[in-house]
Amino acid sequence: MFVRNCWYVIAWDHEIPLDQANGQIFTRTVLGEPIVVYRAGTELVALADRCCHRGAPLSKGRLEGSNLRCGYHGLLFNPQGQCIEVPGMDTAPAKACVKRYPVVAKNKWIFVWMGEPEKADLAMLPDNYSCDSPDWKNLPGYMHYDTNYLLICDNLLDFSHLSYVHEKTLGGSTAIAQSRADVSDITAPSQRGLRVKRYVAELPSPPSYQRVHNFTGTIERWWDYDFVLPGTLLMKSGGRPSKNNAVDRGEVELHSCQTLTPETENSTHYFFQQGHKTGQGDAELAGAMYQMLLRAFQEDKDMIGAQSATLAMSLDFKMLPLHLDGALTRFRHLIEIEAGQEALAAAARVQTSVIAAPQRSTATA
Repeated sequence: MFVRNCWYVIAWDHEIPLDQANGQIFTRTVLGEPIVVYRAGTELVALADRCCHRGAPLSKGRLEGSNLRCGYHGLLFNPQGQCIEVPGMDTAPAKACVKRYPVVAKNKWIFVWMGEPEKADLAMLPDNYSCDSPDWKNLPGYMHYDTNYLLICDNLLDFSHLSYVHEKTLGGSTAIAQSRADVSDITAPSQRGLRVKRYVAELPSPPSYQRVHNFTGTIERWWDYDFVLPGTLLMKSGGRPSKNNAVDRGEVELHSCQTLTPETENSTHYFFQQGHKTGQGDAELAGAMYQMLLRAFQEDKDMIGAQSATLAMSLDFKMLPLHLDGALTRFRHLIEIEAGQEALAAAARVQTSVIAAPQRSTATA
């Protein structure tokens, strides 16, 4: 189940080369649709990675200036997806074209719009400001999951798992699981999703914080994030000495941007970064934090992969809702509503086109 009228991250900007003379054309599958992305001068272009002639991947072809030539039979497509040359023909057929996707770059993320092109709205882009800000230091990350994206959404919407899955990395205390999250709806007209807040008054500092500040006593921690459609987390988090800690000074302040892009029903692209304030820690801190994040997210991946395999073997299994499932249950409901409305609108368009289509005469001479 996918929501289509959304911006999905297809790549980090460094994955789309500025100099494409090496012949490699970037391609990635989103919602089951293979897409090529390239740069035509200063503009980004996103086209279906499937030639309209025999279905060969256009990523197996080559770029010729701003145009893309199929490597199978040589059809040449312009950045609008229209075929402008067929070898051996004077004029390319008007029907010879490939799908073109709205595409835009924002703060080092490359987004494609997977729904109706006329509804593409830049105001719906998430505010991933720390991905490209001098105030924050981070390294870009990517992982590939062989699981449905909703299981990963569940994981990001319930941080009680930090106490157990990430006991030795991001968590460090069962007090996180004992705390309750405050969940509310996001009311901004351009964004659809949830706001999740969690606070713990006193717990040990996790290993991931020690490179920023070497806390010796207990700290208080907070997680405050928006989780917006189609599956993007924008989070402020951090820690400072607790009220009972009169020894330590300093504060850890982090901003994280993570987003999930379904590749297929059973596979997912995961783009992420976690930034710390510029000036905190040493010159190697960004790399150390990135490696810690990779370890932690591999812990997630191992658990979610095992969960997915178990669910696949038990088709009649029904998950047991608990109090800690409030956010993920509400987000799944939001997905169902949005996807259902899109399906109804698509069915209405089909019905309208059928009614408007000219009827063939059945009269005989």
